[in-house]
Amino acid sequence: MNPLSSSSGPTSRWSSKLLPLVAGIAAFCVYSCMYAFRKPFSAASYEGMSWLGIDYKIWLVIAQVLGYALSKLWGIRMVPELQPSRRASAILWLIGLSWLALLGFALAPPVPGIVFLFLNGLPLGMVWGLVFGYIEGRQATELMGAILASSFIFASGVVKGVGKAMLLAGVSDHWMPFLTGLVFVPPLLLSLRVLTRIPPPSAEDIAARAPRGRMNREARRQFMHRFLPGLLLIVPLYVLLTVLRDFRENFDTEIFRDLGFGRSALVFGEVDTPIGIGVLMLTASLSLVRDNMRAFMLNHALIAGGLCCAALSTLLFAHHQLPPLTWMTLVGFGLYLGYIPLNGMFFERMMATYRVAGTVSFVMYLADASGYLGSVAVLLVRQFLALQLNWTQFFERAVLISSLLGLVLIALAARWFWWHGRQNGHAPAPLSPLKMESSRL
Repeated sequence: MNPLSSSSGPTSRWSSKLLPLVAGIAAFCVYSCMYAFRKPFSAASYEGMSWLGIDYKIWLVIAQVLGYALSKLWGIRMVPELQPSRRASAILWLIGLSWLALLGFALAPPVPGIVFLFLNGLPLGMVWGLVFGYIEGRQATELMGAILASSFIFASGVVKGVGKAMLLAGVSDHWMPFLTGLVFVPPLLLSLRVLTRIPPPSAEDIAARAPRGRMNREARRQFMHRFLPGLLLIVPLYVLLTVLRDFRENFDTEIFRDLGFGRSALVFGEVDTPIGIGVLMLTASLSLVRDNMRAFMLNHALIAGGLCCAALSTLLFAHHQLPPLTWMTLVGFGLYLGYIPLNGMFFERMMATYRVAGTVSFVMYLADASGYLGSVAVLLVRQFLALQLNWTQFFERAVLISSLLGLVLIALAARWFWWHGRQNGHAPAPLSPLKMESSRL
């Protein structure tokens, strides 16, 4: 019998209260373990290596991100149409193929190794949508989604910390990613087993958030026709945030080295842990807001607040008013506060507000594919325009420009979605005194 099932009695009531926490932690662990097969290579600098006059690590990042972006394009169709019963096996196959590619990267000469990094990224882009499918369409999806999405922050620091420790212990740059993945195989299997035992959304969940399920081609076409103006504002914003977040993750080793912390394996966790806790608390708190339109608008506000934090902290750092680690913490907090809601919670409330039957993964993959292609484009621009900026200076300029543009886009998006809601009878319900008190919590 499933210990998390919804049978009657005190035990089941206690289980139902624990369900969001158990589901969120299981999803967090699965996706964190996926990071061990994607990000450990970025802990190495591959000093002195180049090909065709281009830094070897840039080749690796471009190859993996390009594979990841193509995976997102495939996921637009594959993930929304996949039977829920096949999610777990699909996750294992995708991660297993990526690990096999890391073995190829360890054994191959440097130049063919670039191809293996492309093959490593190719399966992994679909894992997020498969994991999110287990937790979407529930009254506590923000809480579970916030726990899951915080894996972006915590897992990145932990995985790169493990990779850096291996490098300092004498493991080669090319074997380190494969061996880091090996460390995370047992927790991956355990957490995926727990995740597959999560019961489907209840009748109360469906009433509150709209039914969820597969989306065929016609359903996807209708969705795009209805929401295209809003998506034309949100997707470019997501591209900006993805580029900044991905750049920070791939090259924070070089940024920390510029800032004087190149020999520390703990600096990743020291910076990313408070970021993860802060972002988790803010995004999870949206689950307390029952009115879908109000929560949807608050998602816009969180994103705008994150962009302001990133821009202001960077301005202060540029004028020598912030120490380096404080800046890296605040700019990371701001970027993730903008990025995390757009990885499920924003679109979850969007579908609940407008009563769209389907799956969040479709619109997420539309945005994701664009975001990672944009990440590749920025790396190519930086390389081939021969910008005379070090990693830290380039990151500073990119944050300032993207934050200002992002604030314009999120303001216009909030205006359009509010207008669309009013036109279709989805304005927020007036707050009673009790609801007002609850929304302040």
